[in-house]
Amino acid sequence: MIRRIAALLALIAVSLGAFGAHGLDTVLTGEAKEWWETATFYLLVHAVAALLLDGFGARRAAICAMAGSGLFAATLYAMALGAPTFLGMITPIGGVLMLAGWAMVAFGRFHTK
Repeated sequence: MIRRIAALLALIAVSLGAFGAHGLDTVLTGEAKEWWETATFYLLVHAVAALLLDGFGARRAAICAMAGSGLFAATLYAMALGAPTFLGMITPIGGVLMLAGWAMVAFGRFHTK
């Protein structure tokens, strides 16, 4: 299931990256464009990381990577499209989840025993 979700997140990242570059290129400017690009980058990187982590048995770390990048990216995408910027207060929660996943890998606390 983790691999399917990770692959879906990668699909979403590539799709939204292309949409942002080609479909929204005249709509997104300045900060909104930066938010879109940042969301796409983190979502794609952590989707691929989750695929690899799951392959190495790091299930909990993969879940943190997916949940964190999904939350992080979703709030940035929403704000880029005009949602209220108070969503930016939620964005760091996604960042903390991504950090937690990487900390699990760094300290070997990721197995699902």
